[in-house]
Amino acid sequence: MTPSWTIDERPNAPFCWVHIDGRDAEAMRWLDGDAHGLPETARFNLTTAETRPRCQPLGNGVIINLRGPRRNEAEDGDALVSIRIWAERGRIVSVSYRRMAGLGALRQRMEKGEFLDPGDLIAALSIQIAHHLDPVVADLGDQVDDCELALSGEGYTLRREIAKARSTAISYRRFVVPQRQALEAMSLLEMDWIEDEDRIHLREAADRFARMAEELEAIRERSALLHEQITDLRAEKIDNRSLIIAVVALIFLPLTFVTGLFGMNVDGIPYAHHPLSFWAVTGFSVLVGAAVAGYFIFARWFRS
Repeated sequence: MTPSWTIDERPNAPFCWVHIDGRDAEAMRWLDGDAHGLPETARFNLTTAETRPRCQPLGNGVIINLRGPRRNEAEDGDALVSIRIWAERGRIVSVSYRRMAGLGALRQRMEKGEFLDPGDLIAALSIQIAHHLDPVVADLGDQVDDCELALSGEGYTLRREIAKARSTAISYRRFVVPQRQALEAMSLLEMDWIEDEDRIHLREAADRFARMAEELEAIRERSALLHEQITDLRAEKIDNRSLIIAVVALIFLPLTFVTGLFGMNVDGIPYAHHPLSFWAVTGFSVLVGAAVAGYFIFARWFRS
């Protein structure tokens, strides 16, 4: 049984990287065996279905889970896919159940000999994930900015777009915050294969994730505020329209009474057969309507 692919698994190589596709049954059977010499706890972590970013030292190695952008945007599930890593001197074993963007580029750099120890590879992976997520978070901020600018117009039409931006920000933040904590924790581990330069790169990646977490939190709060403002604008618009309808109804209420009174089909109505009766009633109705409308205008019932 062999893993999905292995890099530099030679006796004289600085270290090897064994990456396993969790959907590859043969590779998973290799992982379930004992030939690789992995601790049982590490094997359990590598095969766990649901994970969140974390860093856990175990003996002379480290269990670290990271999240990065998925390679295929059409796939269902979280926007950030998980990679489970067991790192020890001379070897990294990683498992992912969905393809993560950028692993191919890391593999090419590994084959060129750019990484000398597991710390180099993990630091490079962290920086690469941050590099991929930076423009995504920036686009979310720009999207919220555009919604704020458009709020002065028909703002309530933006509710769906704002809700989508807020949902995306919450989804990213759920993994970005613990990922920053995991990288910070790894940079503090006293492992002889984690060099000072690796610690610098890990802290740099953690700092970028911290900035992204702050930006995502700001996007979430601004989106919630925009949603409340749109709801208020919509309620105010409905109130204004309801007020206009009420004022119009109040203007025509006395006119309805007058026309109903003189429209009764009974004998005894004064001037029923007079040739100017219709115009007299019409003029009276106009005067009453104008008087009522003037009162509402003077009382400032109408609002813009």
